[in-house]
Amino acid sequence: MRNIVLGVAAAGISALLGWLARTYMWKRKLRRQQAFFGLPDNSESLLVVNRDASSPDLAVHRYDVFALLELAALIKDCGAHAEVITQDAARQGFGERTEFCVGGPGSNRRMAAHMHAMLPGVRVNTDPEPGPDRLAFQVGSERYRLEPGLTEYVLLARLTAGESGPSRPVFLFCGQRAITNQAATRYLARNHERLARKHGNTPFVLLLKVVNSQAYGPDVVELVADVTRAAQTPLPTPAVSRSAHRAS
Repeated sequence: MRNIVLGVAAAGISALLGWLARTYMWKRKLRRQQAFFGLPDNSESLLVVNRDASSPDLAVHRYDVFALLELAALIKDCGAHAEVITQDAARQGFGERTEFCVGGPGSNRRMAAHMHAMLPGVRVNTDPEPGPDRLAFQVGSERYRLEPGLTEYVLLARLTAGESGPSRPVFLFCGQRAITNQAATRYLARNHERLARKHGNTPFVLLLKVVNSQAYGPDVVELVADVTRAAQTPLPTPAVSRSAHRAS
């Protein structure tokens, strides 16, 4: 009888220790995730969505809706709350609340403002006229052209207001097409632990390539490069020729 009681007690203690260890690891993982996203318990965040550039109405593309759902799940996992607003309704600065901004600068003026302020080394061709460079990215000296349905690019960035500013980050999902915005949010959802280990809470800008979206949708994504330095370095100002001076 004594041995049975001791065995039951030992099993109970082992189960308790195992539960405590799992709880500790889960809470540690949660705290790392909350720190990476800037989302402590019961905090507020902002989801800024663009409009569908192909629609005459004030509509949101279905792939951007899917992107918002991906982000909402991440926010819920952190025990935080989200407010969804459209790009033309965002009238506040950044840093007070974590912000997730979805869509390219041609359809999201909030994205255009963030890129102008924090990514001076990036240009997006928003010219509506058709051509080989339409919607192309320029990052530093490199250019990345769109091949619809085959090769498409998206920038995934985690940025902050600066060392002296507030600590809440803004996440940018700037794609050449709506499906690439969803691809970037899905990439973040799948890889945020690895990104947190690599970058900590420091800013980063990643260039991602969405491969054959017409067959695979937003699921096949490749990391092209970490372009943080190039994206944050202002592009050189084009030199003005002498003939231009004489003409003026």
